[in-house]
Amino acid sequence: MSLPLCLASSSPYRRQLLERLGLPFTSARPDIDETALEGELPQALVERLAIQKARQVAEAYPDHLIIGSDQVAVSEGIILGKPHTVERAIEQLASFSGKRVTFYTGLAVLNGKTGHCYSCVEPFIVHFRTLSTRQIERYVKAEMPLDCAGSFKSEGLGITLFERLEGNDPNALVGLPLIQLVNLLQRHGIELP
Repeated sequence: MSLPLCLASSSPYRRQLLERLGLPFTSARPDIDETALEGELPQALVERLAIQKARQVAEAYPDHLIIGSDQVAVSEGIILGKPHTVERAIEQLASFSGKRVTFYTGLAVLNGKTGHCYSCVEPFIVHFRTLSTRQIERYVKAEMPLDCAGSFKSEGLGITLFERLEGNDPNALVGLPLIQLVNLLQRHGIELP
């Protein structure tokens, strides 16, 4: 018998994605320091944070499989997270205009009983259209993507900002790469579908 699932996230976007798999789960908000270590590469950062989130939540849910995830945007070698303010969202999107931005999503599935953890990093590349200040301001006002890495919601009006997308799983852009999650859950003995 497999362990119950717990999503180590308070993100409504990740919860909505996980619901698509049709598996019952609970969710819990992890409380960790998400600061990058000095010289830490974005891929290492998101994988470390996904694992840390899962381990921290496993303290309260020791009899569960814990799913941890973290995401950053990288533009011209600079790691960007959630903007949190309208001004920063506008700045981020203006800096992306006409450019390629890579999103890295770290994913971890931890067995709370055994401590065994599988993890991976899923990259996804967004090619932004050349955007005017007016377009950016209208978009931010319409969707208020202040809690989204990269300052957009690709599952909504944010799709209008893109010229094209590159990646194996568009769900990674929303914050939970379901294709890789299914692989990691299967490694823990959960059969899907």
